[in-house]
Amino acid sequence: MNTNENNQNYNTDGQENNQPNWTIPNDNSQSISWDTISEDTNTNDVNDFYTQGYSDDKEPKKKENSKNVKVIAITIAILLASTACGFAGSILGNQLMSKNTDSNGNAVITKSIVNTANTAGSTATTADVVTAVADSVVEISTETVQTNNFLQQYISEGAGSGVIIDSNGYILTNNHVIEGASKIQVRTKNGNTYDAKLIGTDAESDLAVIKIEETGLKAAVFSDSSKLVVGETAIAVGNPLGELGGTVTQGIISALDREITIEGQTMNLLQIDAAINPGNSGGGLFNSSGELIGIVNAKTSASGIEGLGFAIPSNTAQKVATDLIENGYVSGKVKLGVTMIEINDKVTAAQYNVSDFGVYIAQVNANSDAYYGGLKAGDRIVSINGEKIETSSQIKEIIENSSVGDKLSFVVKRGTKEVNLEITLTEYNSSASAFENTQNNQ
Repeated sequence: MNTNENNQNYNTDGQENNQPNWTIPNDNSQSISWDTISEDTNTNDVNDFYTQGYSDDKEPKKKENSKNVKVIAITIAILLASTACGFAGSILGNQLMSKNTDSNGNAVITKSIVNTANTAGSTATTADVVTAVADSVVEISTETVQTNNFLQQYISEGAGSGVIIDSNGYILTNNHVIEGASKIQVRTKNGNTYDAKLIGTDAESDLAVIKIEETGLKAAVFSDSSKLVVGETAIAVGNPLGELGGTVTQGIISALDREITIEGQTMNLLQIDAAINPGNSGGGLFNSSGELIGIVNAKTSASGIEGLGFAIPSNTAQKVATDLIENGYVSGKVKLGVTMIEINDKVTAAQYNVSDFGVYIAQVNANSDAYYGGLKAGDRIVSINGEKIETSSQIKEIIENSSVGDKLSFVVKRGTKEVNLEITLTEYNSSASAFENTQNNQ
């Protein structure tokens, strides 16, 4: 179907399919975009940017020439008690670690208030923090098969960053860094390069987990991002331009819970003023104690604009990463499974040969809830659960506020008749859908 520039195409949740750059309200010259970098190998030109523990153990003074039996007995008792406490502590530690393990029994995504593995502390300098976290941030390079207008295939190369979240090789990055990649490689700070496999991805949160076959890696420690305050130090470590791995920039938290929409997805992000450049996507944002407070994922990309970067809060990142590792997808999500179009003017209505304005179904995804519920291409959605539908954003909000197992009552206009449908929402596996789409495109 042909459309004019007034037409708006939307995906399942009322999101625009043409994936425009973020636009800052009231100023069309300013935009926000992913901060990744890509390169086509057939041209070698850069394409669009999408953009702690301290111990003070003092040795006890020795009493010279003392032969007091009581002193010896007390000393032995203290040693025995300390040994017992240490043994009990190790048991407790093992029990705590066992609460969050993978299928092989390896601990994953541990969270701690105090990162005893780091040298950084409450009085740490930026240099101390960087020393503590540098080994936890990696460079990521990808290869993606693309098809040009002449149906010729070529390899497009991309680059981004990632954060090690488990010593056994789990790495957290952005979905848009590895999306559609046929090959993913990871380079650690010591220069070693590994092939990585995709564990799971979630487009809505723009997060993904990949894994390399290595052990003994330095994992970042998650902080509680709900305790962040505006003005707090924010240190970004990443791989800008895809060739400057380990680059450090520093700033502050400029705003909390900033609602931003990118490519149709609304996200609540941290706003920072640390310099963010193409390739920083997926890199770590750390506090002054060396704890991970966010995953960098976006920046402004307009001339004259500085100090507007964004990061996914660590609490969101940790929850999504845990789900991706345990399930391969984020559990508990629902999705209708349709592509919609809003028709709000006579010209567009004439193009589509319809007489009524409103939200129409352009496509129904196979095996989706909408498919099994009876929705068809060409249906105009009149109401959902009694609520009159005039915009696709209404439908998106209804879906987002629904849960697995909920039943939605649809009234649709099909031809000259109104049809009543009941659609039961099931759990949506975003990773499986992404895999199916990749296979269909090959």
